[in-house]
Amino acid sequence: MAPSKESSVKQSEGGNGETSYKKRINTKTELLLQSRRHANDIFDVLEYLQSEKEKEVIFAINACQKIFCALLERGDLYVGQLPSEEEMVEGDRDADEKYHIFIRHRYSNCVELLLDNIGHEVFQVKEAALTALMKFAAAEGQHPLQKLELSNHYNFPLELILAVVRCLLSETEDMALLISRFQEFLEMDDVRYYVMSSIRDTITRVMYRNKRAVMPVFQNNVFTLLTNITIPSQSAEINNFLIRQEGKYEDWKAAKLKEQKRAFEQTWLTFLKYKLPGNMYKKVLVILHDSILPHMNDPTLMIDFLSAAYSVGGAVSLLALNGLFVLIHQHNLDYPDFYKKLYNLLDPSVFHVKYRARFFHLANIFLSSSHLPVYLVAAFVKRLSRLALTAPLTGLLIVLPFICNLIRRHPSCRVLIHRPSAADELCNDPYVMDEEDPAKCHALESSLWELKTLQSHYHPDVAKAAKAVNKPLPGLEDDISELLELTTFELMERDLKSQSQAVPLEFDPASGLLKSGKEVLGVHFSLE
Repeated sequence: MAPSKESSVKQSEGGNGETSYKKRINTKTELLLQSRRHANDIFDVLEYLQSEKEKEVIFAINACQKIFCALLERGDLYVGQLPSEEEMVEGDRDADEKYHIFIRHRYSNCVELLLDNIGHEVFQVKEAALTALMKFAAAEGQHPLQKLELSNHYNFPLELILAVVRCLLSETEDMALLISRFQEFLEMDDVRYYVMSSIRDTITRVMYRNKRAVMPVFQNNVFTLLTNITIPSQSAEINNFLIRQEGKYEDWKAAKLKEQKRAFEQTWLTFLKYKLPGNMYKKVLVILHDSILPHMNDPTLMIDFLSAAYSVGGAVSLLALNGLFVLIHQHNLDYPDFYKKLYNLLDPSVFHVKYRARFFHLANIFLSSSHLPVYLVAAFVKRLSRLALTAPLTGLLIVLPFICNLIRRHPSCRVLIHRPSAADELCNDPYVMDEEDPAKCHALESSLWELKTLQSHYHPDVAKAAKAVNKPLPGLEDDISELLELTTFELMERDLKSQSQAVPLEFDPASGLLKSGKEVLGVHFSLE
């Protein structure tokens, strides 16, 4: 039976305002904790949780926290399967048991109202409600309301945590700010474990109810909550608990690193098995390689997701490279046609995407093996050279040293530079730019005439980099790491700060406009 919004709250609108409601709540709180005779005063306090004034709600939340934490510690709440209030009245029970049942029902009312206030429009109310609920969780853990002797969850209040998580994962409201406040509780190992369990339950329930449709707000809240979860790297780090258990921690799943990782793994897989909003794929892929895969028991379970993302194309495929790199190099993933797809990612947009530096860093690693067939490396060299003709300045300063490094690693590709007949066959380049298969693009039959063209580039740094192929390339590779993050602004700043020598532009110093007798304009025109 929830309290109504009548009498007491309305009375507080008159009188002395702020002093009136604080005094009223404090008085009733003290009476409640002093004697059971004043148990009905709890209705008046609960009414303030529904007030339209946020200050009253916050003050009432703090009062309820004080009241029920104290009552839980005293053991005044009924323990076990809670009878209904009708059964309490009709049944043959003594006064003490009826009191315990009554307080337990009021506690349930309070929890319901606090959960409703997590959706309040004022953040301070949300925060106070969340903090109070977590205080209740800690108190329930120390003084359980259910008999859990045979449970794997020991005496952790799983139902209360599940209810909190469902409120945080709202389907209609962005809860990012409140989730960031909740992060301090996620640092506790037991809370983290059961929150992950609750997330899985909530995702399954919501997506089933909505027939697996994309739900941007809900899925964004799930992603925000998941990214606030950090799994410890060692078992010794699992020692921070909201609720101290009396039994052996070795038998408790929440205290085992392997179980924490399994829960983390299952939660992410549950989240990713449903269709996500378009921008969500990029957010996941950005953090996948360093924030998700290292904390999974079996990272190869992400193969399907990464393979699908790699086949999408564009920026999503570029970001999927990081995760695939981890699986290929650390978990021996055999990915068919990997280099063919990598080759097809090379298009003009690669120089303009936000993740350009990451792509070239990973491409440099993937093409570093000396066991790659020469036709494959030649195809990459030729495609990059062709793209360089229309690449922006900062892209050219990356791609030209990159091409030279590939030729250094694979000397057989030098035939692309030193082809005696290239000058006569320039108009009939056999290379097929539109061919998706690098084995069929005829790159080895072509030449790098594009680099010869770039030797006449307007920017001296680009021209200098392109002329590097005119001489025998030294054995030491160029370090492109400093160039990957280079921006046009930085390039302009560098050029403006560089010291330039004075260059004579005029033999006769000008003394004014149209005043020189040696100029045609000065002879025939004058300023008057």
